[in-house]
Amino acid sequence: MSLHDARQKLRSELEAPAPLRAFGTGWISGVAGLAFSLIGLALVISMRAPGQFAMPELTALHTNHWFKLGILVILLLGFAASVLSLALRPSKLLGTLGCAAALLATLLGGTNSAALTPDPTPLFLGLDWFALNVLFTGIIFIPLERISPLRAEQPLFRDEWREDIFYYLISSFMVQVLAFVSFAPAKWVAAASVLASLQQWVAGLPFLVQLVAIMFLTDFVQYWVHRAFHRVPWLWNFHAVHHSAQSMDWMAGARMHFLEILILRTLTVIPMFALGFSSAVVNAYILVVYLYSTFIHANLSWRLPVIDQLLVTPRFHHWHHGIEKEAIDVNFAIHFPLFDRLFGTYHLPKEQWPSGYGIEGHPVPKGYWAQLLYPFRRK
Repeated sequence: MSLHDARQKLRSELEAPAPLRAFGTGWISGVAGLAFSLIGLALVISMRAPGQFAMPELTALHTNHWFKLGILVILLLGFAASVLSLALRPSKLLGTLGCAAALLATLLGGTNSAALTPDPTPLFLGLDWFALNVLFTGIIFIPLERISPLRAEQPLFRDEWREDIFYYLISSFMVQVLAFVSFAPAKWVAAASVLASLQQWVAGLPFLVQLVAIMFLTDFVQYWVHRAFHRVPWLWNFHAVHHSAQSMDWMAGARMHFLEILILRTLTVIPMFALGFSSAVVNAYILVVYLYSTFIHANLSWRLPVIDQLLVTPRFHHWHHGIEKEAIDVNFAIHFPLFDRLFGTYHLPKEQWPSGYGIEGHPVPKGYWAQLLYPFRRK
């Protein structure tokens, strides 16, 4: 069997019709086993070659007893679920691949493996960051989307899921470049700032007060940057990639053009550093905004009639992605709908959701590389 045929067979298994995904068919255990085994393998590789595949901020975890125990549990779950799939499912592909990935991680040394390249290298790929991203967001949002889905007919491996998981992979791999390019101007502004007394005062505020303030401030900046991406034609060419998603779920938020990420992050982190928010608050905010972005794109039917007046909810942001004409250029805020109310872009029909998502005519091509080049093509 050729590599292409193997990939097509794996895709067919993951995208199997509903009757072949039902409980007891071995599909759920096969997918879970493969996912856990691959995540465990990725974490073991990052421990073996931290200089090439680990974020420097995460390497301290490699010697942590609980981190190692967590990887061991992940690999055991992956292997056990894969064996169960082999027993239940006529097709043995998912179970075989899951067992193979878990065994390969063990052969590489598992959680007891010593680093082959302990010293940091100038460039690294954030494989551990990608694995932890998928692990935690998947554990949180996949069950929620199965329990309370907006569109129950939408499968886990829906149309274009491969593109979106690849966006996850690329943005995680390029975390070093993204952080350096986007944080460098902000750090320069902070160093050159004449607001030393204000910075000291801000850094002395209680943690929770700083966190709310940083969310409010960055959302204000992000609102106008986001609005510019919709109103300025050449910027829209980049942002159209994000809006090309025709399905909303926990993976959809990852679909962003590389240059849009750089522009958006650069402009939104400048006020964080210029005003002197503590590093602990900045790190907490990065975690909050990451999870919150996943939440508002998720395939969740939650109705939050009081909360959605104060905070952005999935229904609010789904309208931003809606394909209806009334959904064009509305709901730019990420945290606080107050900004859309103040500046005339608020749209939240009572008890209604968009009928669909994407851009009218669907001009953006499918596939990561075609979407990467889309903004530069002559329209």
